[in-house]
Amino acid sequence: MGPLLKRSDLIEKRRAWREEGRTVVFTNGCFDLLHPGHVRLFETAREHGDVLVVAINGDESVRRLKGDARPILPAEERGAILGSLEAVDAVTVFDEETPCELLEKLLPDVLVKGSDWSHWIAGREIVEESGGRVFPIPIEPGYSTTDLVQAILDRNP
Repeated sequence: MGPLLKRSDLIEKRRAWREEGRTVVFTNGCFDLLHPGHVRLFETAREHGDVLVVAINGDESVRRLKGDARPILPAEERGAILGSLEAVDAVTVFDEETPCELLEKLLPDVLVKGSDWSHWIAGREIVEESGGRVFPIPIEPGYSTTDLVQAILDRNP
């Protein structure tokens, strides 16, 4: 399992990928407990380019979004798991409310997000204004980290 990339290292890799003419795809999320829906999201996202970058919410960011009981796994562990997936080329952490600051520096060619967020995809304007494309990817019904956590709690009161 590979380490999380520091933002500066990711930006440097992006420069190299651009020089090589590679299409960079970006997605982001908490990805607290990996499930098949996540894996298929990454595989579908990767089909839109040559390189897939996944930015995960830092631990404090996850707590702000999901509550004090989350994340289940710390960012370093979540990143290591994601980095081991064949479809994922690079993983980094962002602690801001949205990944917009990172997107402004990375300027990916493609931004993807699960269609459950199609009403508002953070960074859409940044990517489109730089000539990139944005795709909401259909999510698979029946997969939700929140539901998975609840099922575990229900089975083990």
